[in-house]
Amino acid sequence: MPAGTRRPRTSRTRLRVALAALACAALVTLPLPAAQADATATGRLTGTLPDGATWIADVPDHWNGTLLLFSHGFGPTVAANAPTGAVRTELLAQGYAMAGSSYDPHGSMWALDSAERDQFATLDAVTAKIGAPRRTLAVGQSMGGLVNAQLARDGGGRIDGALGQCGLVAGGTDLDNYQLDAEYTIARLLLPGQDVPLVRFGTAADASATAARLTKAVTDAQSTPRGRARIALAAAFLNLPAWAPGADRPAPDDWAGRQEQQYAWFAQGILAFVEGGRYAVEQSVGGNNSWNRGVDYARLLDGSVYAPQVRALYRAAGLDLRADLRTLTKDAVITADPAAVRTARRTSTAGQGLDVPLLDVHTTADHLVPVEQENRFAARVRAAGDGALLRQAYVERQGHCAFTTAETVAALHALEHRVATGRWDDAATPAALQRSATALGLDGAAYVLYRPAPLTVGRDGPTSPARSAS
Repeated sequence: MPAGTRRPRTSRTRLRVALAALACAALVTLPLPAAQADATATGRLTGTLPDGATWIADVPDHWNGTLLLFSHGFGPTVAANAPTGAVRTELLAQGYAMAGSSYDPHGSMWALDSAERDQFATLDAVTAKIGAPRRTLAVGQSMGGLVNAQLARDGGGRIDGALGQCGLVAGGTDLDNYQLDAEYTIARLLLPGQDVPLVRFGTAADASATAARLTKAVTDAQSTPRGRARIALAAAFLNLPAWAPGADRPAPDDWAGRQEQQYAWFAQGILAFVEGGRYAVEQSVGGNNSWNRGVDYARLLDGSVYAPQVRALYRAAGLDLRADLRTLTKDAVITADPAAVRTARRTSTAGQGLDVPLLDVHTTADHLVPVEQENRFAARVRAAGDGALLRQAYVERQGHCAFTTAETVAALHALEHRVATGRWDDAATPAALQRSATALGLDGAAYVLYRPAPLTVGRDGPTSPARSAS
């Protein structure tokens, strides 16, 4: 099991200092009911790990013997043990115990250098108090979905199976690379001649300033056909879905309607999240782990599912797409910091294999962690020879981690079937998941048959800038 080496503590904003101080609270064990005949403690348990990470656990009065180890997503390093309060309530009612850690609160919110270690340490701390579970299942969302995939890779003998939701399973370097392509396209084509820092942010304020400039450029450009065409090109490189919240999904050949809905994601502030995330990743890995030197942007677009839309909008605007792509390729000079790439390879990747069964669930229109990441991840798992352990399922909905309680519980039950029987059978098929979720009578479900397109990233893998430039 690889354990992340402790990195030097990094600078934080005042808000991060306050959040870290909250997360570093001393060990507290809340008053609990008397132990039951099986020596299982019940109620809320909390604790602190050696690196300052905190953990929480909830154990129902009638524990069914299954412990869920939850990995939370990107954000303040505060302990969480369930995706939502509604999910926690339902699973406690069904008899599950739940635990999860904050990860190390002293560094970046991209806490991949400590998350896996802290999750396993949380498992040890909780089982020391409540006894060995009959079964342990890992669950993770978003960035926690990447942590969850690492637990599934390294946790044989400690966990029995894993459920990932909206997981960032392509890893940190793929994420930063395709986001860089989109940011670079906006800066180069919509702000020509301007110096817009895209990597190696010194402070969170620097990242916010870049996000504001790029967002304004997109907002201004949306008013013209030429601007809309270039926004569509950036959206293609960002793997941005053409289906926005509160809108009907446009027809496959409604190029203008699709672009308008991609623009809606930009208008809602996605670039602020992108740049803030980049700053956190750079803090964590010690520099810039993304690059575009050597990227052929014409070839990159050729591999995108959005290429027909981009070409149609360029034609309608009277713009020369080939000229823009040549410009992007010629001026692509950003290089990665090799040490940062190596650190990201060690801490922020997954898919090198699986020790236990993993069920990944994703919404089909995820603007923050594109569903195409599942395609990239599955290819790596198959290359490692563990494809039989992986199943992926899809929910037809817009948004990031926008799952109903019923969809989450049904997916968990499907994973339990695989763990209990040693076979997936049809438990993880869209039809079976939909029946299972609907039968719960909770808040609905929308599982569908779906196959994600390839991830548009334009690099051979998550590890080597030299290979991508060859």
